[in-house]
Amino acid sequence: MKKKFLNKYPVIDYIAIAAGSAIMALGIGVFLVDARVVPGGVSGLAMAVHYFSGISVGALIWVFNIPLFFWGLKELGKKFGTRTFFGFTLNSFFIDFFRGDIPGFNHIRLQDSQTVQELLTNDFLFLILIGAVLLGVGLGIIFKFKGTTAGSDIIASIMHKRFGFKPGQAIMFIDFFVIALAGIIIEIKDLSPARPALVLTFYAIFLLFISSRLIDMIIDGFDYARAAYIISDKFDEISEAILNDLGRGCTAVNTRGVYRNVERDMLLTVVPLREVTKLVDVVKEVDPTAFVIIYNVHEVLGEGFRRRI
Repeated sequence: MKKKFLNKYPVIDYIAIAAGSAIMALGIGVFLVDARVVPGGVSGLAMAVHYFSGISVGALIWVFNIPLFFWGLKELGKKFGTRTFFGFTLNSFFIDFFRGDIPGFNHIRLQDSQTVQELLTNDFLFLILIGAVLLGVGLGIIFKFKGTTAGSDIIASIMHKRFGFKPGQAIMFIDFFVIALAGIIIEIKDLSPARPALVLTFYAIFLLFISSRLIDMIIDGFDYARAAYIISDKFDEISEAILNDLGRGCTAVNTRGVYRNVERDMLLTVVPLREVTKLVDVVKEVDPTAFVIIYNVHEVLGEGFRRRI
């Protein structure tokens, strides 16, 4: 029902893309530009050019993204192209808006706030961590709702469509080279006398890792359940305990143990995270020697579990 609703009313997608663009812009414009830690991709190149030209980062991102926009339009279709243009235009706007680089809004300059300046001076790592989280969450929301802000993420979207690469992993490989290039530019131009360019490059790699993991988490969803395989000679008692004590169903799968060449039922059950400990206790109480395998579950469809969008 939710999926049909989203398809019927694509305005929800555009609202989400706008929100993701604003969150991403906060991470770049407020926390990363003045820290000289580049996020890779077109944004990183735009920041590097900004450092020695003075042109606003948002304007540079928009100009650099135009060729990629036409490539994405060709490869991914007009519908995706519309979302791409919407995404990178808003992202560029929000970056300059938050930094006070848009005429009439020069007083905003969130990067000059006392909090950001305090972090820049005395807690640089936490500053970068905040920027990474905002960047990753923003991009994740944009990808989740079938959008992109162009740059390296449009290349990642094409790789995801054609080859099945996860967007976060594709962005990591692409942006690594951009980060290295930006580090060389910072070193040559001596743009960061307070911190060596190599140190900033390491920070950028850390930023890339955190943001890419968050992108995949937003798209795939956080693990909210666990599946368990339970192998025991007392499978009848354990299944009864799961049904009565946990109120959860389970499935018996006929198996044959190779070591002892014994046929018996293996139990499969799925429980929410909060019930994993209770499940283990129930099993061990019935059979302390039971063999239990527990693994992550991204999504469960069925009675007793909520569905993801």
